[in-house]
Amino acid sequence: MTYLVGVTALWAFSFSLIGVYIAGQVDSYFAVLTRITLALLVFAPMMRWSALDRRTAASLMAIGAIELGLMYVFFYQSFLWLSVPEVLLFTIFTPIYIALLDDLLCRRLRWRYLLAAVIAVGGAAVIRYTDVSSHFWGGFAVVQGANLCFAIGQVAYRRLAPTLPPDLPVHAVFGWFFVGAWPLAALMFAVLGDVSRLPHTTTQWAVLLWLGIGASGLGYYAWNMGASRVSAGTLAVMNNALIPAGLAVNLLIWNHHVILHRLVLGAAIIALALVVSGMGQRREPAAG
Repeated sequence: MTYLVGVTALWAFSFSLIGVYIAGQVDSYFAVLTRITLALLVFAPMMRWSALDRRTAASLMAIGAIELGLMYVFFYQSFLWLSVPEVLLFTIFTPIYIALLDDLLCRRLRWRYLLAAVIAVGGAAVIRYTDVSSHFWGGFAVVQGANLCFAIGQVAYRRLAPTLPPDLPVHAVFGWFFVGAWPLAALMFAVLGDVSRLPHTTTQWAVLLWLGIGASGLGYYAWNMGASRVSAGTLAVMNNALIPAGLAVNLLIWNHHVILHRLVLGAAIIALALVVSGMGQRREPAAG
């Protein structure tokens, strides 16, 4: 849980940095490729390339390709269909996908986790709700593709983590996650990127450096570590805890408009979802 809380704070700042210094100014596909490349460079020196069998290494690569690479393909395309408020609104369905995917793999249905995920979605909706346009169904489907990819990656890593060699530090093999994501990011930039919109200020390069090393590198490593140590219900809820955290940073530092009573109420509802997901956890393992 500590990992997830820490990354929530880390990503809360990252969202604002992207909105203020990157979005609309730097080609989004170049930003994605730069982030994944920097994250890979962080972990490459620590990698024990021969420590994992091919099947496990390939599994980590597949998880990285889906959770990070393919997720971004959907996510950035969604902005061609929807306004930014609509995209943000539609991302709140990720917790439900996490709870349902985990139960599907376990061939059971744990109503407590599904209830916690639904409550978390309700809390996020209180914070982020805006009126949607009349032609949004195509964009809605694209965003759900991004949500589903992020959920699949998290659930898959929870199940893979217990099979990793117990005497091998996770950081020594986690680089495979970024090895899998890199080709997709490179393809995205090669096909969809705009070379006329590369970073042109020191601030933009500094933000990308931070996003690559901090948010993508250390952030995804810590998030997946946390995902493997908590229940599926708590993981589902923590995905939406990012929303009040990110809005709080916007309000306190950049003074972006936020309806304060919605923020407080939504955060309280998400906290309730955490309580619901934690009920009875002593009777079942956190992962598997």
